[in-house]
Amino acid sequence: MNAIDDDTTMSRRGLFRAGAAGAAVATGLAAGTGSATAQYDGWLDDVPNYDGTHDYTGQDEVTVTVGAGNGLVFGPAAILIDPGTTVVWEWSGEGGAHNVVANDETFDSGETVNEAGYTFEHTFEDVSEGDTFNYLCVPHEAVGMKGAIAIGSVDDDLVTPGGG
Repeated sequence: MNAIDDDTTMSRRGLFRAGAAGAAVATGLAAGTGSATAQYDGWLDDVPNYDGTHDYTGQDEVTVTVGAGNGLVFGPAAILIDPGTTVVWEWSGEGGAHNVVANDETFDSGETVNEAGYTFEHTFEDVSEGDTFNYLCVPHEAVGMKGAIAIGSVDDDLVTPGGG
């Protein structure tokens, strides 16, 4: 039996197949559009202060605190910025010695530092909207000292509800 018995009537089996195919396409499209959670692929699941992606688009420079909260997190954990924005990581002096290292080695602050007021900066040039950079503090990764930087705009559906 064909999916369509005549020009105007669809069989039950054909209707089921068409519905299943449509659902598969919709699932694929939804997975492709992404949200902050999907973009980070679980990277921030164990980060205690992750409360969504904080929107800093439109700013030339953004500061992330190294050793925020209990001294063992980045604050905020996830940010959304425009291409060309400079991110400045500023050490709080809490939680021991820290560093900032991108998973893909795009940026690396070097040796660990425990000095309040110390800064490291990176300008996100030659990036595209939709790019995501996951980073961590090497000695404190196991306790969830990780962060993420998303490049884009609020139209990119990267900002989760509840984000800044």
